[in-house]
Amino acid sequence: MTTLLPHHDGSPLYVSELAPALGDVVTVRLRVPAGYGTLTAVRTRSNPDHEPEWTDARVVGSADGWDWWEAPVTVRNPRHGYRWMLRHESGRVEWLSQTGLHTIETLDAEDFALVANPAPPSWLYDAVMYQVFPDRFARSAAADDRPTPAWAIPAAWSDPVDPVMPARATQFYGGDLDGVTEHLDHLVELGVNVLYLTPVFAAASNHRYDAATFLEVDPLLGGDEAYIRLIEAAHARGIRVIGDLTSNHSGDTHEWFRAAYGHPGVPEEEFYYFTDEGNTTYESWLGYESLPKFNWASQELRRQFIEGEDSVVAKWLKPPFSTDGWRIDVANMTGRLGATDLNAEVRQLLRETMIQINPDTILLGESTNDAASDLQGDGWHGAMTYPSFTRPLWGWLSEPTNEPYLTADGDEVTEAWFFGQPVGGIPRYSAREFVNAVVRFTAGIPWRVRLGNMQPLDTHDTGRFATNAAPGTIPVAVGLAMALPGLPVIFAGDEFALTGADGESSRTPIPWDDISTAPIAERIDLYRELISLRRAHPVLATGGLRWLHVDEETVVFVREATDESMLVVATRGDADVELAPGLLAGATEAVELTGDATLGVAADGSVVLTADGPAFAAWSLPGVSVPQG
Repeated sequence: MTTLLPHHDGSPLYVSELAPALGDVVTVRLRVPAGYGTLTAVRTRSNPDHEPEWTDARVVGSADGWDWWEAPVTVRNPRHGYRWMLRHESGRVEWLSQTGLHTIETLDAEDFALVANPAPPSWLYDAVMYQVFPDRFARSAAADDRPTPAWAIPAAWSDPVDPVMPARATQFYGGDLDGVTEHLDHLVELGVNVLYLTPVFAAASNHRYDAATFLEVDPLLGGDEAYIRLIEAAHARGIRVIGDLTSNHSGDTHEWFRAAYGHPGVPEEEFYYFTDEGNTTYESWLGYESLPKFNWASQELRRQFIEGEDSVVAKWLKPPFSTDGWRIDVANMTGRLGATDLNAEVRQLLRETMIQINPDTILLGESTNDAASDLQGDGWHGAMTYPSFTRPLWGWLSEPTNEPYLTADGDEVTEAWFFGQPVGGIPRYSAREFVNAVVRFTAGIPWRVRLGNMQPLDTHDTGRFATNAAPGTIPVAVGLAMALPGLPVIFAGDEFALTGADGESSRTPIPWDDISTAPIAERIDLYRELISLRRAHPVLATGGLRWLHVDEETVVFVREATDESMLVVATRGDADVELAPGLLAGATEAVELTGDATLGVAADGSVVLTADGPAFAAWSLPGVSVPQG
C-alpha cells in the first residue's frame, strides 16, 4: 500500500504566482501528512547566483489529514530553483525536489523552479493541438488545376505511401490549404482548438522542410490567399493556427543559398557555413546537402529572419495572416556547431520579436531527446520532445507485430521502428518504468514550461503508435495524453485508426470517404470523448500532479486544484489497487467521468480501485482544501 509522503509541485495549489518578476516574493506551500512525524524545521533552499539561500517555513493550518507549511522565496534569477528541506526530531533530514523525496542532497537541475521571463499566453494551457501534414490531409477541387512540379512523383489519393527514396521525399498527393479549410468542422467536432501545420513554404519536397523561400506560401498549397482563408476560417471557429519554421537550415533551392552558392563575397554567404573559398562546400543538417545549415553569428541573417517587424518571423504573425505562433524545427541544433553554441541567443530573439509583434502567441521548439537544458523558460514555451512521454508510453503499451516494412534505402526489416534508436525494436517497459521515465525527463524542466511540452502519441516524424499498440491500449494511451500535465497533440489520422511503421509510412492520406465506417467512427468517438474530458475540466490543464500508486501494470494519479480534483487509473493489465486512508480525500464524493473501472471506499477511508485491463478511467473529486495562513 502506498505511503503518504510530503508533496509539492509547481501548480497554483503550491505556488502563489506562476509568472513572477525578478525581485518578487513568491509564497510556496508544502503538504505534509498528519502524523508524518515531528518536524523541527522545514525550509526552502534556493541557489541564487549559485550561492545557497534559505528561508524558514511555518505551519499555516491543517485540512483533510494534511499539515500545510508555507515559506517566502524571493525570485533572484530568471530561472530561480528551490527545493524543500525537512528536518525530523531524530535528526534525519529529507529533501524534496522534482524527482521526489530523498535522504541525501539533490541536484540543482532537479529543483522546482520559478520563471521570471514573460509567461506564455494563458490559452496555451487550454489547448488541444491537431497536427496536419498538408500534402496528405485533404485535396480541394482547385488542386486539380495545378501542374505537378518537376521534382514530384504524382500519386492518387488512394495510392499507398512509397517509403523508399526518392519517393519518400517526392511522392506528391497534392493536398492543399483549401482542403484543410473544407474540413475544419471535423476539428471542431473533435474538440481541438489549435491547428499546427507542418511547413507551408515553397520547397522541393512533399514535407517542405527544405524551404526555397520563407516569404510566400507554396502556390501548390494555394498560395498566400489560401493561407489567409484557412486562418480566418479557423479563427472564426475558435481554432488558433501555428506555423512551422526551420531555423536550423534552409533548402538548397532557397533564394539566400542560391545567391551565395558559388558566389564568394556576396552578403548572403555569411548566412551559411561555407567551407571552401568558392562557396561550393558547406555544413548541412546531418550531412544532407539539400539542407544547408544557417550560421547564426550573422547579424544580417538575424535581422532578416528574426529581428523586427520586417523579419520572416514577424511577417506571418501580423495581418493579413495573424498566425498564433511558431513551432521551430530542429530547435535543439539551431545555432549549434562544434564549439559554437548560439542557441540561447536565437530562441531569446525569437521570443522577443514575437512579444513585440503579438505577445498572445506561442513558441514551441523541436527537441526530440533530453530537452531540459533548453527548456528553462527563456525562450521556448514548450517542446516537441519524446522521452518525457511518447517513448516511455510506447515502451509500456506496445506489443510489436514484427510485420515487415521498407526503409528509406529499400531494405526490408521486421524490427519495430523506435524513434531512430538502434535498440533492437521497442523496449519493453512496465508501468513503473513508464512513470520513472516521465519523472526523470520532466524533473529538470520548470512546471510552467512542462505544461507547454507537446504530448503526442506520434507525429509526422514517427511511426504511428497504433501500429504496434497492444490490444485494448489505444484508450489508455489517448487518455494519458489528455490527463497528464502537458499539451495534448493529435497527429491527423490517429483518429482514423491509421497505422504506419515509421515516419514516412505514417504520412498516409486521410481516408475521408471512410469516415463513417465502424472502426473509424468508433476511434473518432473515442478521441472526441477524451478530448472533451480534457477541455471540460481545467484541472487537467493546470492542476497539480500527485502519483498515488504505481506497480508493474497500473498507474494511479490525481490532478489537483481548489475547484476540482480528478482521479485517474490507467492499466495495461487487470487493476486491483488499495490506496491508504488519507491518500485521497473526497473519494466518497467521486463522480465517474469515463472508463470501465470500480471505485470503493472502505470504512477506514482506504480506497479500492479495480478494473479489467487494459483500461483508462477517471473520476471527478472535490477540490483540495487549503488552509489560509
